[in-house]
Amino acid sequence: MMLKISDLTAHYGSSQALFGIDLEIGTGQVATLLGRNGMGKTTTINSIMGIVKASAGSIKFDNTELVGRPSFKTANLGIGLVPEGRQIFPNLSLWENLVATSSNHLNMPDPWTVERVFDLFPSLAQRRSSMGNLLSGGEQQMLAIGRALMTNPKLLILDEATEGLAPLVRDIIWDALGLIRKSGTSILVVDKNLRDLMRLADVNFVIERGKIVWSGTSSELKADREALHRYLGV
Repeated sequence: MMLKISDLTAHYGSSQALFGIDLEIGTGQVATLLGRNGMGKTTTINSIMGIVKASAGSIKFDNTELVGRPSFKTANLGIGLVPEGRQIFPNLSLWENLVATSSNHLNMPDPWTVERVFDLFPSLAQRRSSMGNLLSGGEQQMLAIGRALMTNPKLLILDEATEGLAPLVRDIIWDALGLIRKSGTSILVVDKNLRDLMRLADVNFVIERGKIVWSGTSSELKADREALHRYLGV
């Protein structure tokens, strides 16, 4: 397993947010984390990254325990995060955003470069000198994905991958994720566009009130109308 989460719990102060999360992603797999707002998706991601401290349980990435590690050490192991809200550097140019955190700690044989990101998202090449705060929402999201790829991760995590974006931009991002998958990178993605997610995903995890309440393949999820309605409101 590339990522194995076992019995993970997390708190915000005295309030418990996660109640024994179990989740596994294999090498090269695409997994989704689905659920309504406020059910624990972002908390799970932030616990993986060490942004939220786990109260108990285990998070193993490539057989290395992540619980208790600071975020930068987790990132250096090969996890790239595209956070909700993009969080690009507004006062840096698009090109500067890409190179600011670029690295190849794992000595990947075919590392991501600025030009490779521009091949993935051609529209970014035309805006390379534009400041981050002057980019459209779609351009910022593509930049956030490119910035994460520039760390050359084994696992790419996207929180709300296409939220608030125009349909054309969403299609560009889904196509890009398909290409990233073909490169061998594992992906964990949170989003609400089930049709696109299930076309891409190998396995889906549904979270409800801090617990994984359903897991299975995309074909199994499509066939489970009760789960779709009960947990996702579809």
